[in-house]
Amino acid sequence: MSLVNLSHLCSHLQNASKARLGLTSLPHTNLHLSLLHSLQRAGFLSTITLGGPTPPPPSPILGHPQDPAGSAITQTNRATRRLWVGLKYWDNEPVLSRMGMVSKPTRRIWMGVEELRDVARGVKSGYVEGLKGIGECLFVSTDRGIMEVRECVERGVGGMVLCRVL
Repeated sequence: MSLVNLSHLCSHLQNASKARLGLTSLPHTNLHLSLLHSLQRAGFLSTITLGGPTPPPPSPILGHPQDPAGSAITQTNRATRRLWVGLKYWDNEPVLSRMGMVSKPTRRIWMGVEELRDVARGVKSGYVEGLKGIGECLFVSTDRGIMEVRECVERGVGGMVLCRVL
């Protein structure tokens, strides 16, 4: 797991939402895809579409069925695959206003269920501040995939704290 690439993803999404972009692209990796799916489940993103270096046509972004021709992944186009992400806005303000890493490449923060429960309740645990604001989320990489901290507490799993989203 490359936390450097994940920090690039965090800063890219934060900058894209501040620039009021409706659609942005990120490199396709399994880690990026699973974090983006978690962000979409939490309500920060509208769409995630796998595409090439050019933006996809509006039909897959709007949820209409797409023509499968031309979308096959081969060895020649694997390196150019991109994830096209649709950002959400509410009352002309970005839903994803701030996104930052908690674990860093030089300091990875692992937490058990009890520490994650404290953080979900708003209490500081170790290096991690508690969740204070409405809509604030903390994403954790577990052996069952990337989950939000409240979901980790419900399922009783711990893991490495990745990033905080406001």
